[in-house]
Order: sequence, then C-alpha cells, then structure tokens
Amino acid sequence: MAEFITSAKAAELIPDGATVALCGMGLSGWAEGLACAIRDHFKETGHPRDLHLKQASALGDWGYGNQFIGWDRVKRPDGPDKEHGARGATRFGEAGEGLVKKWTSAHVGSAFTLCDLARAEKLESYCLPQGVIINLWREIAAGRPGLITKTGLGTFVDPRVEGGRMNKSAKDELVKVVEFNGEEYLFYPSFKVDVALLRGTIADENGNISFEHESVINEGFSVANATKNSGGIVIVQVEYLAKKETLNPKDVKIPGALVDYVVVNDDPMANWQTEGKFWEPSFSGHIKRPLTSIEPLPMDERKIICRRCAMELKKGDIINLGVGMPADTAKVVAEEGLIDLVTMSTESGMVGGVPSALPSFGSAYNPEAIITPNDMFDLISGGGLDMTCLGIGEVDGDGNNNVSRMGSRLTGPGGFIDITARTPKVIFAGTLRGKAKLATGDGTLKVLEEGPIQKFVEKVGQITFAGQYAPETQEVLYITERAVFKLIDHKMTLIEIAPGVDLQKDVLDQIGFTPVVAEDLKIMDEGIFREKWGGLKDYLK
Repeated sequence: MAEFITSAKAAELIPDGATVALCGMGLSGWAEGLACAIRDHFKETGHPRDLHLKQASALGDWGYGNQFIGWDRVKRPDGPDKEHGARGATRFGEAGEGLVKKWTSAHVGSAFTLCDLARAEKLESYCLPQGVIINLWREIAAGRPGLITKTGLGTFVDPRVEGGRMNKSAKDELVKVVEFNGEEYLFYPSFKVDVALLRGTIADENGNISFEHESVINEGFSVANATKNSGGIVIVQVEYLAKKETLNPKDVKIPGALVDYVVVNDDPMANWQTEGKFWEPSFSGHIKRPLTSIEPLPMDERKIICRRCAMELKKGDIINLGVGMPADTAKVVAEEGLIDLVTMSTESGMVGGVPSALPSFGSAYNPEAIITPNDMFDLISGGGLDMTCLGIGEVDGDGNNNVSRMGSRLTGPGGFIDITARTPKVIFAGTLRGKAKLATGDGTLKVLEEGPIQKFVEKVGQITFAGQYAPETQEVLYITERAVFKLIDHKMTLIEIAPGVDLQKDVLDQIGFTPVVAEDLKIMDEGIFREKWGGLKDYLK
C-alpha cells in the first residue's frame, strides 16, 4: 500500500546516479512540487546528484526569459506570478551543475536551464523520437530487450549520422542498426528505471491515481509499470486525497499496487493543467465549449499558411497537427465551420475537437476521445493517419527538414520523426524567411521588408526529416506564405507562388538552393489572402 509523504521526504528517497523517469506534456502530468523539492534538496545537501533524466515529451512552458509565445498569456489564479516561465523540467537545471548528469528526451526546448547546461557541456544531452520513448516504457515493463523499428532511419538519431547525441559530451550509444528479414531497422535497447516522478489529480487512501482534471492521459501507467518491474520506486504527486474505494475503477489510471509514495500538494502553482491554463474544463471533457468562443486567427501570414494547409484536407481525414503554426490549422477549419468533417488529433492522444496551439499544445477543446499517447503512437506508426501538418525549422534542396537543433538552440524532434515515417501525406508549414514584414488582405501578398532569417538553406544543420528516405508513395509538401514546394523524385519542386510576389526576387533569391520550377507553376488561391475567405468547403470534399 502506498505511503503518504511530503515533497521534501520524497526528495530524500532518490539515490545518486538514479535513472529518473518523467512523463506528461507541457505541464500536464508534470510534478512541479516534487521537482522543486529535489532541486532544493540538492542545493542544501549536494544530493541526489548525477541523475539521468528520461522523458518523452516537452515538460515546461516556453515562457522562460520572455523568449517564446505564452509568457504574456500565463496568469496565476490568485494574482501575478513572478515565476511563470520557469516551470517544468527546467527546475532541475536551476540547481546548477551536478544534479543532472545525463538527459534523454524527445523534446528538450522548453527546459531552458537544462539546455544551458547542455550547451556548456555540463551534462550529456540525447534526443530520441517521442513515440520510441513512449513505447519503450512498455518494452521495459514487459521485460523485453528493447524496441525494433524503422523510425529514425536516415535522421540524426541513426547511429551512422549522430546517434541522437545533442552535444559533444554525449558519448553513449542509445541506438543500433540491425537487420531483420533482410531489411534494415533501428534497435533501441531497454534500460533499468530507478525512480518514476508522476502526477495525477486524485489519489485515494490506497494510492489509486485518477487523472480527473488532466487534459492528457499520459504514459504514467507504462512508466510506473516499467519502474516497478525494474525494482525502482514510484512517487506520484496529486492535488486531492479521496477516501479509499470511492474512485470509479474506470477512472483509475495508475493502480495503487504500482505506487510506492503519494505526495498531496494542493498549491495551484504545482498543478497546472497546461502551460496556459490552470484548468480548462473543455480540455478534460467536463464541458463542450461553443466553437464561437474560440478566437479566430488574425489576418496575417500565419493565417495564410494555415488556410493553404487546410486546403489539402479531404472529408473524413484523420490528421495530426504539430506544435507551433501547424496547430493553428485547426482554428482555420473551425472558423470555416467544417471541423466536423475531419478528425483532428495530436500525438498526446487527443482525437477530434479543436487542438490547442501554444501555450496549451497537446490539449484540445471538445475532444471526442482522449487516449494514451502509447495507443496514439501505435495508430501513427501503423500508418493510421491520412495527413500530418508539422513545422519548418530549416529545409534544404534534398527536402531535409531540421526542427531539432538550430545552431546552438536545442529543441529535439518530439514526435516529428515517428509521424513522418508512416504518414502518407506530410505537410511542412512555415514562413519562407523569418521575421519578414509583409502586407496582405486584398488578395495579394507584398514583401515590404525581407526577413533576416533564412529558412530554406543549402544544407540543414541536423536531419529531423530525411527527404531522401521518403518513400515514393509519400506525398510531401512544404507550404509557405509565398510559395509551395513539393518533393518530386526526391527533388524540391516549386509548384505554386503567391499572387503579388516576384518569382525571382521574393522566392528564388531568398532560398539557399536551386529548386526545380514546375512547368505548370500555379498561383496560390487568392481567396486565402483576403480578410474573409469561406472557400475551404470547395476543397474539403
């Protein structure tokens, strides 16, 4: 039976050198109180030290140092929050060098202090595909040797490329190339888990854990199971305590038999549902919010790109939307009144409804179903999606796309590698250049001042999507506000340009490679460049 303890006591239970499993997405499922207690205990005593953190998703809120979207949207329930933007896994980095020795994740970008330590070579940093880590927990739980998959071939996680290493200090071999039935695969070995740090909403007196207010039913069960079967300890932070045998058995997501310790922490700052919401009831299925209450996108290049992405949808499609600009495609479809004709999803397990963008990515307004990310990645890796829309970091002439490491900025691939590996239609969305000043709204696009950031480059700094590994049957588009490219015979081919732009000056001169220009180069639908559109119904047939 689980023992109820304080956060401070929990911090004392973690041994030096432990492999510590974390799970959640953003702040959903994130045990903020436990992380702060571990940080403080290390500052006071120097222990625990040399931890190896293992996580699948981004755990943080993108607001640290006012660098990313979300900073001005996060409000503490009881007043201004002086610490917003410093939540999540970045708490471990606040302890300075020594607490964390190794850090493995699919997405590291929102843990800014840990990224700082990785850039300074004060910890080893590794990134693996999100779906691989998510389902590797199940392999460990079942006592199997690891995960064999084609996911990651040709990308930076391939050991013949970088092996998932994100800095010079990283030396471990986390991936191997193997041959099975005459085909090439990657093998991701299992490992021993010493401690799981998890979060739920309610624990009963027997330690059974409910996710009542969580927007994501995260991989907590798999992580707890993997930890127990490794001989480790499972610690769960919750907001509420319930009398034993009062939870509906179907609401229990982590059985008490797998839980060693429970910490009850009712501080609102320790239990945010997402980075931007303390609790949004439509995220957790408690209400259905009228779609008219979801604010539409303002008319700018972002909306143009999302509209052009939406034009690729077909009635009945199951579509995955990635973080950043792609997630806002859902708002376009909702604004056009056609959200019921397609099924939007995110890798966190949201099915249906309107996926939220940052600062609450991974959650959805009015989802039809919330499944575990393990099950969602089974659907993704099995080819169950019709289309995905993901972001552009930098793209080169081979069709490679890098979103995982931009110069010295560490981000990681998230689910990018898993999703693009088996989805028949892949759309990459982003501006042609970063921070350009543009004018639109009258059916044309005008470049007033060119952007300083080149995104279509001669050669990407890291391969997150390998264009040359894309199967011939996969349709790959690169949609920007002023041009659309398509990967044809593994060559970047320009197929559309925006009305009002100059092909040479505004497009070809702004990219670092020479694309093939389609003989039947088309003009993008001028309707998507107007304040009011209403034309999506003509495409979504």
